[in-house]
Amino acid sequence: MISDKIDLMKSKFNFTNKEISELLENIAAAYIVKNEDRFRIMAYEKAAGTINASAVDIKELWEQGKLDSLPGIGKKLAQYIDELFRSGKVKHFEQVLKDLPKALFEFMKIPGIGPKNAYKLCLKLKINDKKDSIERLKKAAELGKIRTIEGFGEKSEQEILQGIEELGRRGKRLLLPYALNIAQKVLSYLKKSSLIKKAEILGSLRRKAGTIGDIDIAIVSNKPEEAIKWFINYPHKIRLLEAGLTKASILIFDEQQIDLRVVENEAYGSLLQHFTGSKNHNIHLREIALKKGLSLSEYGIRKIKDIRYKIKDTIQFAEEKKFYNYLGMEWIMPELREDRGEIELALQNKLPKLVELKDIKGDLHLHSNFNIESSHDVGENSMEEMINKARLLNYNYIAFSEHNPSISQHSEKEIIDIIKRKKNVIDKLNYSIKNKTKKGTQKLFIFNSLEIDIRPDGRLAVPNKALAELDFGIASIHSSFKMSAEEITKRVLTAMAYPKIKILAHPTGRLLNKREGYELNWDKIFDFCKKNNKFLEINAYPQRLDLPDELVLEAIKNGVKLVINTDSHHLKEMELMKYGVFNGRRGWAKQDDIINTLSYNEIRKLLI
Repeated sequence: MISDKIDLMKSKFNFTNKEISELLENIAAAYIVKNEDRFRIMAYEKAAGTINASAVDIKELWEQGKLDSLPGIGKKLAQYIDELFRSGKVKHFEQVLKDLPKALFEFMKIPGIGPKNAYKLCLKLKINDKKDSIERLKKAAELGKIRTIEGFGEKSEQEILQGIEELGRRGKRLLLPYALNIAQKVLSYLKKSSLIKKAEILGSLRRKAGTIGDIDIAIVSNKPEEAIKWFINYPHKIRLLEAGLTKASILIFDEQQIDLRVVENEAYGSLLQHFTGSKNHNIHLREIALKKGLSLSEYGIRKIKDIRYKIKDTIQFAEEKKFYNYLGMEWIMPELREDRGEIELALQNKLPKLVELKDIKGDLHLHSNFNIESSHDVGENSMEEMINKARLLNYNYIAFSEHNPSISQHSEKEIIDIIKRKKNVIDKLNYSIKNKTKKGTQKLFIFNSLEIDIRPDGRLAVPNKALAELDFGIASIHSSFKMSAEEITKRVLTAMAYPKIKILAHPTGRLLNKREGYELNWDKIFDFCKKNNKFLEINAYPQRLDLPDELVLEAIKNGVKLVINTDSHHLKEMELMKYGVFNGRRGWAKQDDIINTLSYNEIRKLLI
């Protein structure tokens, strides 16, 4: 837990994004246990999520005095982070956490256990310390002690055991933006040396997977030993792991490993191909090669009949494209290399032309700071500010899709009045934009939408009369995840059957490194969407990337259209669209598979 680490790092004060995010999550949890104001809780939860998903190192922002440039980091929280970096601790945070058992925060890492249940387990099972807390909880569950605690039962006891098993399967992985940021900094450093002629990331990071393990980099140099010396002197290195003649490994902050491989230019293409992977893709390639009497390696391609094999007998490739061409296929984009049929199509020269960021013409899932008393967090910026940002992104249209007003805090009439008021605001903005847009300038159109909770029985969390005020609605699940696949499928289909609902947002509910998605009967979901002109979202927020890429591929195969949205709650988050595009590309999405590549007039016909 971060609070333990603070004491150990008083002389360094070098906290990573992950550590700070975890600290803020712990503060939010402490406030939940203590029944503090929910808006304060939401503020800490949002800030934690923002920092965890940030592509920028928080310490760098602090050094530059730009902490407030991050979504969700207000003046007070920026002061606390400043105190953390300056002194290694935050007095206010220590005060908030001091009365709570450290095991509470360990239990919260288990999928399905929230702060209040974690606290109750600590009290009832008398587990206070962090050490061995998960093991002690597991033993209590196996002995049937949890089912006897009020509010728990045999089912929840089994779910805790399943959650502990899931937690054990998780490795230490970085979210894509953060890993990409680290890699780009290392690449920038490497390219400062005249010794290094080329440099490229490898592995799952090059394939743009949602989470990344170690960061691998390939370089070209005619003086490998000197190039390695340059690499291992990287300013942010904290420890050298290995330094050989052609490869080296270092650890940087947060114990993140960076592996380097050096090769001469003639073999660069072969090395790129081999270490980009994936494993299954390379195995399939080797099978293709064997049928041609060829053997593949990181050094290149050789004929198997050459019994006295020597590296010099290997055909080398400076360009990766020529490596694939030699095998009789077109170059395969890194995002596709997961052995999902890409090799067969490459042999036929029929690989799809994947969607690109420049194809995106709008974002249909934006949260402004419009005054909706919601059960979820609201956006930080005004509609006008987000409209200006959309212009900078060259969008033709956007949709403001705030969370629905809380049904526990508003009457049906109040909810309808709020949504009518929002419609009037958007109507005025559209009128103003229409009349103020200069001739020859691209117009921007605004849709009036709403992200609406799907209740456990499938009903929407707004009255039917309110739906009439919307151009279209987005449905999503934010609670009651522990339902069977059959139950949750019925729940989703019931909600999607409302005529105004056009999009299912973050369809699996997953949070990378935090929560696995719920199970759905995807055949039924795909069939319903195709027959009823409904669309599945690829949520570009880095911790979601939901629909997952493997389901993107299945949706496309079933003829289902998709939409890539950012789910932005801040101007900066509108720039996250590229990660949704990466995810779509990994799922083989073409331009015509994504509805927000359409013009305003075309997409309007689909949504309204």
